[in-house]
Amino acid sequence: MGERAVNLLYGQRALMIGALQPIAFIGTTQRSKAHATPWRRLVHTAHMFDAVFFGTRAEADKALAYTEKLHQRVKGTIGEPAGPYPASTTYSAFDPELMVWVTAPLFDSAQVLYETFVRSLSGDEREQLYQEYVTFGELFGMPRDAMPATYAGFRGWLAGELASERMFLTEEAYVAGYNIGLRIPLPGHLRWFSKLSGFLILGTLQPVVREKYGLTWSAAQQAAFDGMALASRSGRPVVPRRVRRGPSSDAYELVARTERKNIAAGKESFLSV
Repeated sequence: MGERAVNLLYGQRALMIGALQPIAFIGTTQRSKAHATPWRRLVHTAHMFDAVFFGTRAEADKALAYTEKLHQRVKGTIGEPAGPYPASTTYSAFDPELMVWVTAPLFDSAQVLYETFVRSLSGDEREQLYQEYVTFGELFGMPRDAMPATYAGFRGWLAGELASERMFLTEEAYVAGYNIGLRIPLPGHLRWFSKLSGFLILGTLQPVVREKYGLTWSAAQQAAFDGMALASRSGRPVVPRRVRRGPSSDAYELVARTERKNIAAGKESFLSV
């Protein structure tokens, strides 16, 4: 998680995948108080996760206690049908099956981004990373047995879930996922990075996820993406450690400031798609 190639992108990618689970998405958005400032809320969540990844035990405990308090009010019914789920379907932030849809996309994104842009992991390293992410989920209240017991089991489970009818992208989830993954708000002189990060996220998504969002991916795009990934992996030894490693809290705050300026200028955080 200390690699910026991971921590600058994993959250956006994970949210694009997690938005495919309609009950988890609706439950989160119905109880959110930050509809007008979604990026501020996402930045706040990133800080909570960073406190667990990089902070002291006291900082992590504070973040976990705060999150648990927020989750206590996240419960209700979805209100209208969403794919195979009727309007009477209930949700709760403490539902183990829904908590999985926070942990699973986060782990998948961290592993895929690391192996794409940093280096390949051995089988033992993949298993260790997976088990540590299950522990991460436990810290936020997810029962350990809610996730598959092994990395291999997880990979089979995730592929099956993403291809199943249980994944249904609502119109609101589509707009949110598209904007979060591909339209990161940044100042004018850094908009190239917003486009680049969107391209890199798009290239690491499973084809079935791109398909559900209606996003095309050509052979030419794949070739360009493969070249960038190879350059990142092979060039890593000559990149100063202070550039490639460390938390990205400053970048998070830049996104939040840009959102505030955009709102002050009369621009909405999420553009129509």
